[in-house]
Amino acid sequence: MTTDRRTFLGAGLGATATIASCTHGLMGAAQADPDHAQLAGDISWDPSVRAAAAGDFGGMIHKQPRAVFKPASAADIARLMQWARDRGLKVAARGQGHSIYGRALAEDGVVIDMGAIDKIHHVQPDRIVVDAGATWKTVFEATMAQGLTPPVLTNYLGLSVGGTLAVGGIGPMSSRHGMQTDHVSEFDVVTGDGRELTCSATSNADLFNAVRAGLGQCGVVTRATLDLVRAPERVRRYQLFYRDLASLTADQRRALNEARFDQVQGAILPGGSGGWQYQLEGAVFYGGEAPPDDRAVLSALSDDRKLAIITDVSYRDDALAFAKFEQLLRSKGQWTNPQPWLLTFLRGSNAEQIAGEVLDGMSAAHIGPFGRMTYYPLRTSAFRTPLVRLPDEEIVFPFNLIRIPASNDPLAAGLMVAQNRTLYDRIRKAGGVLYPVSAFSMSPADWQDHFGPRWPQLSEAKRCYDPANLLTPGYNLF
Repeated sequence: MTTDRRTFLGAGLGATATIASCTHGLMGAAQADPDHAQLAGDISWDPSVRAAAAGDFGGMIHKQPRAVFKPASAADIARLMQWARDRGLKVAARGQGHSIYGRALAEDGVVIDMGAIDKIHHVQPDRIVVDAGATWKTVFEATMAQGLTPPVLTNYLGLSVGGTLAVGGIGPMSSRHGMQTDHVSEFDVVTGDGRELTCSATSNADLFNAVRAGLGQCGVVTRATLDLVRAPERVRRYQLFYRDLASLTADQRRALNEARFDQVQGAILPGGSGGWQYQLEGAVFYGGEAPPDDRAVLSALSDDRKLAIITDVSYRDDALAFAKFEQLLRSKGQWTNPQPWLLTFLRGSNAEQIAGEVLDGMSAAHIGPFGRMTYYPLRTSAFRTPLVRLPDEEIVFPFNLIRIPASNDPLAAGLMVAQNRTLYDRIRKAGGVLYPVSAFSMSPADWQDHFGPRWPQLSEAKRCYDPANLLTPGYNLF
């Protein structure tokens, strides 16, 4: 097996980055507002600065802002919101720019560059206080220095804390611990009408529940208090390969029901005799005790055992493993290609059927040589964030098309976006639900359908905290 192939197979299977056939040309140099002197912080109308904030990781949507604002504090953002409201300007907070479909863009508005607000304030045995612009890698390194870790980490740690908490934040430990939003105890927020508020489950609870997975509609998170747990010392990782979707699904369910692994994930990859390769990836954490007994862990599973890959690494190295996949894609020139991803949850009762039907209509060309479909079971009892939407069943399956096209072809990417919409409508009709970072357009009616019984909660919070509808226009909710 080549080094590239091993890195590809070993990449985190639940990778979730926060990624229209329509694009907008860049505007000419905007005129500086003569009244901006009331703002603290660095505001720029420079064309090169604005151009850098006009796109995102998805590489398909471009919306030129009028200005880019770099705050030094929450108070700076509060003044900006008041200034923008007086001028009717839309505002979007931008962390690491890893959205995939223009969600953090603001055409002819103001983009807030959160990168300067990235301080780690302090680490305690059960919590860490961080600025929203900090990356999860920075958080992880700070906590690991004390033998601690957030309960849920995304596979890719280059995402900002504020960015993932705006959508939920799913990762390999989500089956046991839910979303990252389930492990936040407090936020500092600047609302759309310029108020600086602290919120939690017991103080300004309506704002707290509107900010968690609320798609940035009610406020800009400036600081978060995150839960911590003791970090494992080592990880025994098992990559198992299957002949078909049915045998993969059966073993995934068995592994989940019998709690064989601390992490259970899976993927459908280009390759194999039928054009696809089916992979289960499980991990067992351990510390000072002896490593897990491989025979016991894998007993009665139906994988092709001669293909199994078993590795043993430190918890830190395991958490940072996706960086190797990023390096591989960068070396192949594919990291900056369009990323027309589709991320959904299927009902556990029909997941194998729906995934199989989608798979029958796909080829490796629809995914790309380094792309994948992620597919594995989760227990919904672990999820407690009101605005995180899941099918109403005990077990659901994340089903994600992580498309990484082989070339920078806008036409091909546009066709994939159109296919995403068709697939989403099909999945929704079958009881599936969107994870809201996907590459296709959603109308306000689509979003109302998505949030279902939680729509009045979000709509009322929007009316209360962003009455001028300034924040995060890229989602097109209101």
